[in-house]
Amino acid sequence: MSKICLLLPNGFEAVEASVFTDVLGWNLEEGDGTTEVITVGTREKLRCTWNFTVQPERLLADVSASEFDALALPGGFETAGFYEDAFREDVLDFIREFDRQGKWMASICVGALLFGKSGVLEGRRATTYNLNNRKRQLMLKEMGALVVPDERIVVDRNIITSFNPSTAFDVAFMLLEKLTSTDNANEVRRLMGFA
Repeated sequence: MSKICLLLPNGFEAVEASVFTDVLGWNLEEGDGTTEVITVGTREKLRCTWNFTVQPERLLADVSASEFDALALPGGFETAGFYEDAFREDVLDFIREFDRQGKWMASICVGALLFGKSGVLEGRRATTYNLNNRKRQLMLKEMGALVVPDERIVVDRNIITSFNPSTAFDVAFMLLEKLTSTDNANEVRRLMGFA
């Protein structure tokens, strides 16, 4: 059983988190049954970007990267406090530990900025939110990443990044494929009506 940590900072975007729970949950029920998502929050109650409240299963302070096989990160909005919470040192240390252990890490949209801020993208190919004058891609470049501006999804070794919310399901299916197999991911995709 692969355990996936869905890391949720305050101000995360709910739709970007839900694709991981749905795709990997469908795999648990209808696919090969080998994935379990565990929500890990930076606090006991989290407010999503659009004021939706979530209570995570576990708190970041009570877990370690060694408990999990992969990390999934949604993006969020600055106005909802996402970066203030996501750029905390304990969050960045947690990400660094996943990378040191060579575990799969996937982010959607500005979730990649957490990877960048932690330093794990230094000299590696990546992308992040591509619209609004590419402001977020410029931030990621300043953090040391080799930004690929027009590629929807970029994979560099163990890290998957994407450039906006429209990529969310594709990132979740890609993570499923990396943790299981292409055939299994394609079957779950078909069962969910995406193929």
